[in-house]
Amino acid sequence: MHGLCPAATLRGRITMPSAILDQLDTFGPERCEHLDYDQAVAYTRDLAKSHYENFSVVSWFLPRRLRDDFRHVYSFCRWADDLGDETGDRARSLELLAWWRREVDACYRDEPRHPVFVALHRTIRKHDIPRRPFDDLIDAFVQDQTVTRYRTWDQVLDYCTRSADPVGRLVLYLCGHRDEERQRLSDATCTALQLANFWQDVRRDIIERDRVYVPSEVASKHGLDIDTLVQCVKADEAKGCADGKPACCAAVPSPGIHALLPAYRATIKELVGRTRPLFATGHELWPLIEPDVRVDIELFSLGGESILRMIEQQNHNTLEQRPSLSKGAKVALMLRAIAAKYLGIPLHRGGAA
Repeated sequence: MHGLCPAATLRGRITMPSAILDQLDTFGPERCEHLDYDQAVAYTRDLAKSHYENFSVVSWFLPRRLRDDFRHVYSFCRWADDLGDETGDRARSLELLAWWRREVDACYRDEPRHPVFVALHRTIRKHDIPRRPFDDLIDAFVQDQTVTRYRTWDQVLDYCTRSADPVGRLVLYLCGHRDEERQRLSDATCTALQLANFWQDVRRDIIERDRVYVPSEVASKHGLDIDTLVQCVKADEAKGCADGKPACCAAVPSPGIHALLPAYRATIKELVGRTRPLFATGHELWPLIEPDVRVDIELFSLGGESILRMIEQQNHNTLEQRPSLSKGAKVALMLRAIAAKYLGIPLHRGGAA
């Protein structure tokens, strides 16, 4: 699952053994060690610091008044994400996600038990956060256990209303916004970030999760068969592993992958073209957000747009090379963010980020 708007970041995937699953004996359904509020806050702070993301989850651009609240929301998402994606057993994931939903029940009964919810409970009360975004996110992880292919573009967008949009709405609640217009604009950005992540990670999703978010109707327009794509990617990965190549990046693609590339490129080109206008719509949110949190929101949007541009620069071939922001690109965005925050120079200048 993917994923401050941070759909891609608050729910960002990690490719390392899950520290979350290692904690189930201490903070799981069978036994949950009690932590008081200060201990729970320290727990969420450590959790946020310990996981790599494209950008720091709680960057120093955020006002201090919101940093703990963002960490608490992030910790909920991190736990839910790993329970859904890291067990390697869909039945076990469904069981753990049902338990996680019961922890939401307890939190909204003012009886939080798990350290994440001990910390999150005060955030929910302070900002009067409704329950639905948390339930929607869990629903998305449950859907991931049972739905691994999508036929239409609208089905993918519908999935994003649960997998991505709730994160942006939670951010809006933390910032004190509850109106439908800001939520609509936030939804556009979060959906766009989720989609950019999908087109970036087609190969990885197939190998690690046996999931394909490329809608088959769009693929078939360009002569790409999804089942064939999956078979070729898995065969290519198996060959790479046999040759000692790193996962997800066989240096020499198999003939099957090579044969698919024209249709694949055309498919991804169309999907990128459909995604870009969502980012443009999301830009309308920026002036409606308080200046002390605006830079963080802009950073993630510009980062997502940069991924789309990198996909285009690779001629839409994300099967052979996964596009990702280099350290230099991240530093450049951070420097622009500093200029925006302290010198008043707009972070977005109207052109490509």
